[in-house]
Amino acid sequence: MKAKAKVALVSPPLLKNNDHHPFLPPLGLTYIAAVLEQDGHEIKIIDCPACNIDHKKLTAELTSFKPNLIGISSITPTIKSALQSARMAKEACPDSKIILGGPHATFMDEQILSQEPTVDLIVRGEGEQTMAELTQQIPNSGNLGNIDGITLRNSDGQIVRTNVRAPIQNLDDLPRPAYHYLQLTEYKIFGKTHMPIMASRGCQYQCSFCVSSQMFGATYRARSPKNVVDELEWLKNVYGASGITFNDDTLTVEKKRVHEICDQIISRKLNLPWGCQSRVDQISKEILAKMRKAHCNEVSFGIESGCQKILDAVKKKTSVEQNEQAIRWAKEEGLFVAVTALIGYPGETIESAKQTIDLLRRVEPDDAWLCVATPYPGTELYALLESTGWKMSADFDLYDTLHPVFENPLLPAEEIYKIRRDFYNSLYSPRYVLRQSVRGYLKGNYYSQIMARTAVSHMFWRIRAIF
Repeated sequence: MKAKAKVALVSPPLLKNNDHHPFLPPLGLTYIAAVLEQDGHEIKIIDCPACNIDHKKLTAELTSFKPNLIGISSITPTIKSALQSARMAKEACPDSKIILGGPHATFMDEQILSQEPTVDLIVRGEGEQTMAELTQQIPNSGNLGNIDGITLRNSDGQIVRTNVRAPIQNLDDLPRPAYHYLQLTEYKIFGKTHMPIMASRGCQYQCSFCVSSQMFGATYRARSPKNVVDELEWLKNVYGASGITFNDDTLTVEKKRVHEICDQIISRKLNLPWGCQSRVDQISKEILAKMRKAHCNEVSFGIESGCQKILDAVKKKTSVEQNEQAIRWAKEEGLFVAVTALIGYPGETIESAKQTIDLLRRVEPDDAWLCVATPYPGTELYALLESTGWKMSADFDLYDTLHPVFENPLLPAEEIYKIRRDFYNSLYSPRYVLRQSVRGYLKGNYYSQIMARTAVSHMFWRIRAIF
């Protein structure tokens, strides 16, 4: 009989300079936990940011659990904490295999293994099937070299990359996320339980700043509408979800499928507010009206820039006019409209950045993320900067889209900071607070309630900064 594994899945602690508290459960870890649970393994999820667990407390958790596999998630801004977690995990559980996964580990696998001896192997790309095979092989001293999608050291200490793992084609086959391993009370926001859902994976677009298509494949793979809406009902009935965020890069790739999802939500009388992301060229007045009828009350668009030259540079394949049209249509349907935009991309000037700010002020979104262009490993932007020799910061803590991390001779870092500061100071105005408060508390829009409070907090922060 094959031995079963004890697996700890870790979202690493936040470092002191990062006070962000997650309000959504870690969907990736809960999917992996669900797959491993099916195979009879013993699982523990340790979501350090949500539970305010530092590295010392994490060590105590691991020492008590005594896992033989420890999987640690990593994105670029948390890689320093992930590697510190790996070192402390190896010290606490020296016989355990330390596994890193996530986007940063996927694309910096060889560098990590060459520099960090406490990390035993890397899981690249989607993790469910790879972790399932690892948990079968490691407790039974199996041959790991036959497992696709990993990077490891061979018996001679050489770093070896196994074959790329093919993406999971039928996402309906995945079990539902194992939220029962989490303390869901830690994820409430303003007393409400907000839950994520993944309805598709993969992105057929190749935006130069985004790692999604490299991480999850360039082929769009979607769950069936019934499977998706069944999970929505489950989230509401079992976990008391009062709001849903679709975790898809773009929910509206296939309009027929979106109509079917909305029709099922409506026919089942599933009164559950939800939000999603969409491209501006994949939306219509008709689909927005159907989404609104199905209780969608928030849509997020990646508009990226108000300058066509920058839109073309990032390979967005959209236009400034499409940005304006999509936002206008969504607002006409009464949806809360969030947008993300980039500033500081190579080729950006003060004038092109001003065009983006002018667009944002013109369309008046309900929320705006003005992100500093950040060269994440695995993106075309990262490769571009490496090839051109532009200096990039080696401090991955700064890769949070809030800080300029590469030299841009046309737009210095000081200008980027000033543009962002001035924009948010003008966005979060008393008029904005009033508008969001009316929509949030009188008209019941959940997202407007959040943003009204966010704006008030920002205004108080500005007052404190003066004194």
